Amino acid sequence: MATVAIVILNYNGRHFLERFLPGVIQFSTGCQVVVADNGSTDSSVAFLHNHFPEVAVIRLGENRGFCKGYNLALQQVEARYYILLNSDVEVTPGWVGPLIKLMEMNPRMGACQPKIKSFDRRHCFEYAGAAGGWLDKWGYPFCRGRIFEVLEEDQGQYDDTAEVFWASGACVCIRSSLYRSLGGLDDGFFAHMEEIDLCWRMKKRGYSVFYCGESEVYHVGGGTLPKSNSRKTFLNFRNGLALLYKNVPRHQLLQVLFVRLLLDGIAGVKFFLEGNPANAWAVVKAHFSFYANFGRWQLKRSQELASTEYETLSGLYSGSIVYAHFIRGKKTFGQIKI
Repeated sequence: MATVAIVILNYNGRHFLERFLPGVIQFSTGCQVVVADNGSTDSSVAFLHNHFPEVAVIRLGENRGFCKGYNLALQQVEARYYILLNSDVEVTPGWVGPLIKLMEMNPRMGACQPKIKSFDRRHCFEYAGAAGGWLDKWGYPFCRGRIFEVLEEDQGQYDDTAEVFWASGACVCIRSSLYRSLGGLDDGFFAHMEEIDLCWRMKKRGYSVFYCGESEVYHVGGGTLPKSNSRKTFLNFRNGLALLYKNVPRHQLLQVLFVRLLLDGIAGVKFFLEGNPANAWAVVKAHFSFYANFGRWQLKRSQELASTEYETLSGLYSGSIVYAHFIRGKKTFGQIKI
């Protein structure tokens, strides 16, 4: 069994594989490299067979989404650690070693992520993960180095090792045994915010999640769905409700959901007033989808409550990041009183 398997989920990403896979192979000595193909129609599989015969290819046949795609693929991969890596990520020399060293130091560490910077603006952190993820009391995610659309420049302020609430699905190292015991990513999310749900479930079983500033990668971002896409808006708002309903403790649930409904409503109105009716409608559809599938989320919440042991809350912000950012003008992580 390999120690580390780097698994790239691909969907019509041949251009990313051409650009970034050579670096993954070059800078990941001793690791098994696997590409799981989600039913691509752009000749990705033929390209891999012709140009990278040393890379294992798992063909999933159709687009199963980020969550189910990874779950099906990882059932076929044997390794002590999985590194889930987006196809649009450029890795750097020595990127794997610090992640594994950190995981080996603490057997109760469930997952960790590297420093994730922007491929196009290389001096800045990248939206999807930056220097490790946090969550506010109403379920809004943000990062060390990124709050909403504000990206910080990397000036060495996050060259540390720090416990966080969630690690980015763009590049995350996970213990394979824990991934399997938790049932992997929640298929019901399809894509977006699924890594936050997975990390929250880890924490409720006494595992920690960390950021490792000694490892660095560069992420293009928006490789499958750009941030402005209404489908992404739908998934983020629908999955945000599911995330909270599955994981928030009983004594906080009604208050958290009530406030979140108000804030989502404000976001929908804001989209409309900004001339973006597609995103406004996506917020509405997200809520209807959540309510229509309430029974499924209720079952998952019941299962989660039954298996919870205790919770480590490092990386959970007790205030509102919406209020801190938009009302109080706090633009960077360092300006927020954690």
